[in-house]
Amino acid sequence: MKKQLLAIAVTALAAGSAFAQAGDTLAKIKSSGSVTLGVRESSGLGYTLGNGKYVGFHTEMGERVLADIQKQLGLAKLDVKFQPVTSQNRIPLVTNGTVDIECGSTTNNLARQKEVAFAVTTYVEEVRIAVKANSGITGIKDLNGKTLVTTTGTTSVQTLRKNKRADGLTFKEVMGKDHADSFLMLETGRADAFIMDGSILAANISKSKAPADYKIVGETLSVEPIACMLRKDDPAFKKAVDDSIKRQIADGSLAKLYDKWFMQPIPPANVKVGLPLSEATKDAWANPNDKPMESYEVK
Repeated sequence: MKKQLLAIAVTALAAGSAFAQAGDTLAKIKSSGSVTLGVRESSGLGYTLGNGKYVGFHTEMGERVLADIQKQLGLAKLDVKFQPVTSQNRIPLVTNGTVDIECGSTTNNLARQKEVAFAVTTYVEEVRIAVKANSGITGIKDLNGKTLVTTTGTTSVQTLRKNKRADGLTFKEVMGKDHADSFLMLETGRADAFIMDGSILAANISKSKAPADYKIVGETLSVEPIACMLRKDDPAFKKAVDDSIKRQIADGSLAKLYDKWFMQPIPPANVKVGLPLSEATKDAWANPNDKPMESYEVK
């Protein structure tokens, strides 16, 4: 009987410790000597080269955050584990403790803030319009009567319809099964314009047969702050992550990292994305904050 009581007590103590660490990520990292970084396999901000190798702007920035936390905790070694996440499972994997910090391409919005916390914004995505350079299309006003393509499962064309500059316009909408298919419709003339996130448009243009034949034009249709995702109610860990990001901004290393992944040739094809740092992202870096998408105004 005493052995049973002792076993129950030990189990309860272990469960209590695990519960405490669930809300104290720094303690969890220090005691285990490991941390799990959530990454994307195919995104403008992070992707895989195969064989367990994950790269990209947000992936490398996340690794630097964890290096700073390693120093803060006085750990001689920190085992960083990479966990691929998808749009569907990224929030559950953070909330259930599988992933400690997710640095993929997640938009900070009010709905998600009910389940998770966000670090300060590190990239501001802008939905834009890609066209053929000789199309004569320079903005929303030129889309009347045109065929627009976007990718199934996205809301880019709905965003366009809500834009006040689109009042009175009529256009045909077609859907690509994925981003590559959508760009192919633009490339082959089945669509006059491709409406999508600017980083996705730029990446597809850079990989095309003749990048100079395309350009991104017109007004910004929507603005979405992208940030690393953390568990809620863990202020010490959030402060450690935010402090590292602010350090990277202040010493210029984040700007250099952006240049490396967006303005220089990148693997595996050694192609340059060619997406200059936007004014919205510059402003987010100049005034670090974790404001949700709903706080951003599209002018």
